[in-house]
Amino acid sequence: MTKLLTKKVRYLILLLVGLLLILFLPLPYYIELPGKAVPVSDYLTVTRPSPKKKAGELRLVYVSLYRASPATYLWSYTNRFASRIPAKEITGENNNSDYSKIQAYYMQDALNEAEYVALKAAHYQVKRKYQGIYVMSLLKNSTFKGKLQVGDVITAINGKTYQSSGEFVKAVQGLKYGSRVQVSYLRNQTPKVSWGRIVKLAGSNKTGLGISLADKSRIQTPVSFKTNVDDIGGPSAGLMFSLELYNQLTAKQLLRGRNVAGTGTINADGKVGPIGGVDKKVIASAKAKADIFFVPAQSEPGTISNYQLAKKTAKQIKTKMKIVPVASFSEAVTYLEEN
Repeated sequence: MTKLLTKKVRYLILLLVGLLLILFLPLPYYIELPGKAVPVSDYLTVTRPSPKKKAGELRLVYVSLYRASPATYLWSYTNRFASRIPAKEITGENNNSDYSKIQAYYMQDALNEAEYVALKAAHYQVKRKYQGIYVMSLLKNSTFKGKLQVGDVITAINGKTYQSSGEFVKAVQGLKYGSRVQVSYLRNQTPKVSWGRIVKLAGSNKTGLGISLADKSRIQTPVSFKTNVDDIGGPSAGLMFSLELYNQLTAKQLLRGRNVAGTGTINADGKVGPIGGVDKKVIASAKAKADIFFVPAQSEPGTISNYQLAKKTAKQIKTKMKIVPVASFSEAVTYLEEN
């Protein structure tokens, strides 16, 4: 009797372990689903001067992204708008912590560019202060591996400072292969110094530190903002951030009671760049009852454009929401003024 009971307990434990594996074992895939279209003013508000109150709403849109398990991977096939994306396409070689840092950088950069574009368009004083080089990743052969980390901001090379990543790259490439180099940097605002050597960069005849990088800067302006972007990441809200700031800072009646959603990156020239997950963002915007959905007009070579996919999705879900392609911030403003 005792042996029989022991066997049953073992089988029950094995069954429970199997169920847990099916439910929670992480697979090397992410599942992407429609997220939400939320008011941009929930994340970004002008505090000085007092923002102009107007009828209507501007909405940024995000997708829902989570790590797949065997159960959720199979379930995703029941949703025609679910995408199963290999983990490496999402995080690359980064761990979760580094991936989060990079997404936070993209979000802060999107805010900076949006502020710069909107403030210039609204005729406010604005300057860009260069802070240094943001470390995005370290190559396998970099001698700074284990010294520098993703998220560090390089401020000087051999004691010299530079005003752009282009100047930085040019200076480093002028150093001899194998030569010793001193890197000054900030980690969580704490100054640090590390030494390493110039290495060959894989896939090219060039030399360098063996890091991938991006410019780190901040905006200086008499205008004050309140931001709350800790729970979202990536650069795709750039266009909508710039429109929200412009709408709060000027007396123009852009919205006239309309519900306007949109997506797209923004650069300092006001150009709007393509993003991923646009089909999911169309669905989320339609659920939020948006009247207009701005989508990048620019497309990546060899891929279906954001506009084409947005139009296709809008047709599939039978929404009356107007899909509007824009190549720049000024095009979006002009459309709202004239329509």
